[in-house]
Amino acid sequence: MARQRALRQGAQFDAMSPILSLEFLLLAALWGASFLFTRLGAAELGALPTAGMRVTLAALFLLPVFLVKGVWADFRAHAKGILFMGLFNSGLPFALYAFAVLHITTGLSSILNATVPLSGALVAWLWLKDRPTSSRMLGLAIGFAGVTLLVVGKSGFSASGLASQGDSTTTLLAMGACLLATLSYGLAASFTKKYLTGVHPLATATGSQIGAALGLAIPTLWLWPSQPISPTAWGALAAVGLLCTSIAYILFFHIIEKAGPSRALTVTFLVPVFALCYGAVLLGEVITPWMIGCGVVIVCGTALSTGLLKVRWLEPRAN
Repeated sequence: MARQRALRQGAQFDAMSPILSLEFLLLAALWGASFLFTRLGAAELGALPTAGMRVTLAALFLLPVFLVKGVWADFRAHAKGILFMGLFNSGLPFALYAFAVLHITTGLSSILNATVPLSGALVAWLWLKDRPTSSRMLGLAIGFAGVTLLVVGKSGFSASGLASQGDSTTTLLAMGACLLATLSYGLAASFTKKYLTGVHPLATATGSQIGAALGLAIPTLWLWPSQPISPTAWGALAAVGLLCTSIAYILFFHIIEKAGPSRALTVTFLVPVFALCYGAVLLGEVITPWMIGCGVVIVCGTALSTGLLKVRWLEPRAN
C-alpha cells in the first residue's frame, strides 16, 4: 500500500511539474525584479524608507491570510518569535539591499544574493551544530572563493551615474551590505528552525512582514523625504511590496509544499539571471565576464553546500 501511495504521489508530481516549472520561473522573475524596483524607489526615498514601505505594503496585503484556518492561532501562539524573526528575515536585509543598489549594479547585488543558501548553511553549522558533509564543506569553500574573487574584482562595478568608478570604498560597503543581508537571512532561517518549527508558513510569512514593518516604522517616518515622490517611485514601491514580496512569499511557500524545500531553493540560482537582464535592458547596466564567471562559481558552491549537487567520493558510504 505504501509503495502504491508513493507511486501515485510521484505520478501526481510528474503531472504537475510543468506548472511547477512555470511557478519557479515566475518566482525567479519576481525576485529578480525586486532589485530593479528597490533601486527605483530608493533613488528618491532612500534606503530605510524604501525598505519600510516595502514591508508595510506586504504586511497589509498579506493580512487576509489570517482568515485561513490555523494561521491566526499559530501566529498568536508564537507572535514574539515571529515578529522578532521578521527583523532579520525582511527588515534588515531589505534595508541593506536598498542601500547597496544605490552604489552598485542591481545585477551584482543579485549575484551576491545567490549566496543566501551558503550563509544559511554556515549559520546552521555554527549555531545549530548542523555539521555539513565533506561535499557540502567543499561547496562552502568554493562559494566563498567565488565571493572573494568578486570582491577582489570590484573595480568598475559601480552603478552608472550613482557612484564614481574610483569610489572603491563605497563599492566595498555596498557589497558588504549585500553579504550582511545574506547573513541576516541565514540567522532568520536557523532561528525559524530552532524556535518556529511546525508553525504555519503563512503565519510566519505574514507575521515576519508585520514585525519588519514595526521595526522600520520610526526610521521610515524620521527619514521620509521632504520633496514630493514621483509616480515612478510610488509604482516601484507598490511593485516591490505587493508583487516581489507578498505574492512572491505565497508562491514560494506553495512551491515548498508541492516540491519540497530543497527543490524550492533552486529558485535562488535563477534570480540573478532575471536581475541581470532587467538591469541591462532597463537601466543600461553592464554585464561583465568577471561577474558572470564569479556568479557561476558561487552558484556551483551553493549547490554543493545545500546538497543539490554531491561529490560522491566525498560522501560517507552507507553500511
